[in-house]
Amino acid sequence: MPRNDGREPHELRPVTIERRSLWTCPGSCTIRFGRTRVLTTARFADSVPPFLEGKGSGWLTAEYSMLPGSTPSNRKSRGADGRSTEIQRLIGRSLRAVVDLKAFGPLTLQVDTDVIEADGGTRTAAITGAFVAVVDAVADRFGAEGVGRILKDSIAAVSVGVVDGQALADLDYSEDVRAEVDFNLVRLGRQGFVEVQGTGEKSGFDRKLLDRMLDLGESCLDTLEAAQKTALGELWQFG
Repeated sequence: MPRNDGREPHELRPVTIERRSLWTCPGSCTIRFGRTRVLTTARFADSVPPFLEGKGSGWLTAEYSMLPGSTPSNRKSRGADGRSTEIQRLIGRSLRAVVDLKAFGPLTLQVDTDVIEADGGTRTAAITGAFVAVVDAVADRFGAEGVGRILKDSIAAVSVGVVDGQALADLDYSEDVRAEVDFNLVRLGRQGFVEVQGTGEKSGFDRKLLDRMLDLGESCLDTLEAAQKTALGELWQFG
């Protein structure tokens, strides 16, 4: 069955990455996956949480929110909810997987992601764009040479799922709400997956279908990594 936007099952929506979206913040990025648009900012604070004081390690925090007008139907209320908390924990875990927290000392790298427009895949877009903002924040604080010292690898994320019995990559909202199986894949550039979040929403799935979804996702993640590399230019130091 054709997808509503004409894409093939393996195709991403059009992806654009705009670095340095805000002049007010050393690291910022606006990323688009089709009609989904997410703004990320990243900056260092000269302190760490109490549990790290005196231990010589830094920290990375991540917050996620959706602007009230980001969805086409009802106004999205401001403030944290269970979904936002789960997503920001995923973003934080993903980014901490590539950051050497001991390499920058008693500082906190603060990452904030705000969904401007939501049409599915907001958490995967947030992770992919946040990495670009983090690279710029590190380069601003420690110079280009600090990027390779503090960041161990790149990271990107994409959604895959099964809709009407067919495995599809990068689900938009109209597909996501009908998905029988829904996965989010978070992958390092060189060292494999950080997280594979998967649920049979309406049915189970066998090994063959799982392998098909992973193959679709890996292909898309290769494309996203290439887009990050192009956006970051000479700051790309990740193989």
